Amino acid sequence: MDITVKTQGTDLISRLAQMFENVIHQGHGSLALVFLIGIIFGGIIQYTRVDKFEKIAGFAMLKDTIVPKMLFLAVGLTSIGLYFMIEAGYAHYHIKPIIWQGLLVGGALFGISMAIFGKCPGTGPVSIAEGRIDVLVGAIGGLFGGLVFTLYYDDFFKPLMGESLGKLTLPSFFPGHEHVVALIFGVAVTLIAIVIPKIELFDEADLSQLPDDQRPDK
Repeated sequence: MDITVKTQGTDLISRLAQMFENVIHQGHGSLALVFLIGIIFGGIIQYTRVDKFEKIAGFAMLKDTIVPKMLFLAVGLTSIGLYFMIEAGYAHYHIKPIIWQGLLVGGALFGISMAIFGKCPGTGPVSIAEGRIDVLVGAIGGLFGGLVFTLYYDDFFKPLMGESLGKLTLPSFFPGHEHVVALIFGVAVTLIAIVIPKIELFDEADLSQLPDDQRPDK
């Protein structure tokens, strides 16, 4: 029993060390650049208020559309920019394999958790920085879940994920027209973001700060 626990502990430390080693050698730029991008990202999240519980929970209940508008706009614009930056050699990405069982089960669990928790991995750290204890507790739970997944991946989780279909991308289905497909996809998703009507769900603190003529309950 003791030997098994020690072995698992050593294996976990090795995986953590390998994770940091991979990040260090991926060449994402200087720490100053990464720090600046993080500040901009956090500022956008706070400005759009998507770190509020009402935003993500409201999206799950179809009572708030700020999150999907932001997501579609970000995906549309960055898919165009990133694709052509990769083609020009200024960026790169790592394509993950298509594993349908794992994607369906993991996506369902992820969506349910987001609706209950009212946060996602991007907005959670911003809320923690604002002093939200409930989000801190949730983050600790997420780390514990990751630990369980890591320790029992080979024995339990990997068989549940199903067969890998390989690393697929949308442009790869249209050989010879990759640039056009990437452009059409990006424009279409951006237009969806613009067309989605703006509907917001406010909490009491937010309502108290709005002028009377802008309050939805007036």
